[in-house]
Amino acid sequence: MHQVYPWIVLLHLVCAIVFVGAVVYETLVLEPLERQVDAEAYARVESAAMRRVRGFMPFVVVLLFASGGWLFRLRCGGIACLDTRFGHLLALKVLLALAVLAIFARAWWALRRGRLDGCRRRHTHRVLLALMAGIVFLAKTMVYW
Repeated sequence: MHQVYPWIVLLHLVCAIVFVGAVVYETLVLEPLERQVDAEAYARVESAAMRRVRGFMPFVVVLLFASGGWLFRLRCGGIACLDTRFGHLLALKVLLALAVLAIFARAWWALRRGRLDGCRRRHTHRVLLALMAGIVFLAKTMVYW
């Protein structure tokens, strides 16, 4: 394997942890608070959290997908490995990741246009969380095949 491979893996894992962690936090911690505090307080907390996330998340997502693409090229040799069990799992993982990217981009676009209401945001977070759980499961499964 190439000498930079472990460093790219580390970068990819750190970005994945930040991205998945942000979605987990928003889905399992922040969203349930909406029912427990008054609307004005929740709106202030959510606004502050989203401002913070908007500052770094696009950079994290770009690094995550760039490092993932680089790892795919190094580990799989283009598409040479796709004819193996590992390759099938990798292809499924890539499809789920592309779905995450599409949903993230669509939500980001809606947010910038002011069309990301509470219901759409909650639905988006839940779908992203399910897809990301699938990606984590596949990533761990790939290690053993």
